[in-house]
Amino acid sequence: MAAVAKKDVPKGAKQFNFAWTGKDKAGKVVRGEMRAGGESTVSATLRRQGIQVQTVKKVKQSSGGKITEKDITIFTRQLAVMMKAGVPLLQAFDIVGKGHGNPAVGKLLLDIKTEVETGSSLAQAFRKYPLYFDALFCNLVAAGEQAGILDSLLDRLATYKEKIVAIKSKIKSALFYPVAVIVVALVITAVIMIFVIPVFADLFKSFGADLPAPTKIVMAMSAWFVSYWHIFFAAIGGGVWGFLYTYKRSVKMQQGMDRLMLRLPIFGDVVRKASIARWCRTLATMFSAGVPLVESLDSVAGAAGNYVYYEATKRIQSEVSTGTALTMAMQNTGVFPNMVLQMTAIGEESGSLDAMLGKVADFFEQEVDEAVDALSSLMEPLIMVVLGGLIGGLVVAMYLPIFKMGSAI
Repeated sequence: MAAVAKKDVPKGAKQFNFAWTGKDKAGKVVRGEMRAGGESTVSATLRRQGIQVQTVKKVKQSSGGKITEKDITIFTRQLAVMMKAGVPLLQAFDIVGKGHGNPAVGKLLLDIKTEVETGSSLAQAFRKYPLYFDALFCNLVAAGEQAGILDSLLDRLATYKEKIVAIKSKIKSALFYPVAVIVVALVITAVIMIFVIPVFADLFKSFGADLPAPTKIVMAMSAWFVSYWHIFFAAIGGGVWGFLYTYKRSVKMQQGMDRLMLRLPIFGDVVRKASIARWCRTLATMFSAGVPLVESLDSVAGAAGNYVYYEATKRIQSEVSTGTALTMAMQNTGVFPNMVLQMTAIGEESGSLDAMLGKVADFFEQEVDEAVDALSSLMEPLIMVVLGGLIGGLVVAMYLPIFKMGSAI
């Protein structure tokens, strides 16, 4: 399809999707979809391409759901496969966009396709959507376009994103289980405190005997909870909302939390290994694509996912730009294990830095998998003991007066 002149698409003009049918120069019926500002623009564009327009209809699109990193990863893999199969770029965008289950992704891809049709390079089109395509993604696409190896770079990029998504998923799954159990425990405890224990309290009033200390404590807690449960839950909800709100908007808080995460027992080790794996994977991908080392470190800093490694990468970039060897610059930061430094040194000396960093990333990704599995195995019995002790303690405290009355009889 012929490119549309940039002047035909006014900057900032609102655009819509239009489905059209017509006949080409040979009289064959053709149809397609185009994003434009109006029906007249679609008709004019098609006429310039030698197509006799028959119908042009505006396509209604739902807003769809949220575009996730997994959606972008799947799109990258699909685009890489089609490019390797020889499918033209614009046609590949059509196939992926129209076949995607999330309308929001389909709209995004059609918008990018329109940018390419109006004369932008693929990297420039991606850069207009920084919320979904980071600097690393755009830099690799630009390198692929310049070197004429876009299909290979997209394949490498898809592999990179798949591994990053997998390692993030592992960490989230390790954190989700204990959080879910804690929430369930809070709900069950609240139900017992509000609805069950007051029934026992009314029953015990008729005994006329002195109640055991554990029972008195639980009843006092229940009375407080019945009176102030709305304040309790409002405080928890407000605290969580306030934390998330502040965290998203405060750089200092994000930096502090990143440092704290690395110091946490058990979890800190998993986060550190995951950060190193992402750091090495990103640098290996960039370097193997032919991006200069100093420029690669720009993307690596943002991709590490932790402020400590972001700060370390910026120091490494500064030292490397003045002639310091990468291994020495990494060693000066003090945040990389000895094994990473040795493998990097071997890679520098042998001229196979990307391969060595890739092996380091593979090793630490495997370490994260094993650490998460071990963490899950350790936490399951621990959480069950805590949950059983909490609920069991409440039940025993309520039945102690009944046991005492039975022994007296």
